Amino acid sequence: MADGGDADFVDAAERPGAVILARHGEPALSRAVRLSADQYREWWADYEVGGLAAGQAPPERLLRAAERAGFLIASTRLRSVETARALADGRAFAEDPLFIEAPLPPPHWPAWLKLSPRIWGVIARFWWWWFNHHDHQETRAEAHERADEAAHQLIELAAGGQDVLVVAHGFFNFMVGRALARHGWRRVEKGGYGYWAASRFEAQR
Repeated sequence: MADGGDADFVDAAERPGAVILARHGEPALSRAVRLSADQYREWWADYEVGGLAAGQAPPERLLRAAERAGFLIASTRLRSVETARALADGRAFAEDPLFIEAPLPPPHWPAWLKLSPRIWGVIARFWWWWFNHHDHQETRAEAHERADEAAHQLIELAAGGQDVLVVAHGFFNFMVGRALARHGWRRVEKGGYGYWAASRFEAQR
């Protein structure tokens, strides 16, 4: 019969690592504009291909999480790749389109109505989530499936005991977090959804 020390060692070896969902740093594209719905659609297209604003430094807590992580994954959007590069300190990391942001097509409202990109983002997300307004892009149901697939992959990676850090996007991270919760994972650190924010999930025992 193994003594308590051996049992603790086996238990620690079998314990999954954590999954850390981090949002990218602040993008370079200015939000200090007022746009029509069509102009916001163009603005979002530019946002999707743009990188980070200059002069940012990752939070120390997130740097430490990246150092400890056995796996570092970025979405394929440039803002996520540049964020992961700032965290990786020369380490290789994966880039995976599975983690790109859910789409934000605005409703087709009249051109005279001009709002900030932040307000358009809230409206577009509401229309996409509640009214299934997708403009031939990914639907809410499809994004749910993608988030569930992402959660499965992250759980498999963490099964060996190493932490997994994902650098992705605010709303899709929220969806992946919900998928992890459905699979028995609990958020033990809530970092919010701002730039450079991160939340930590661990398997419930």
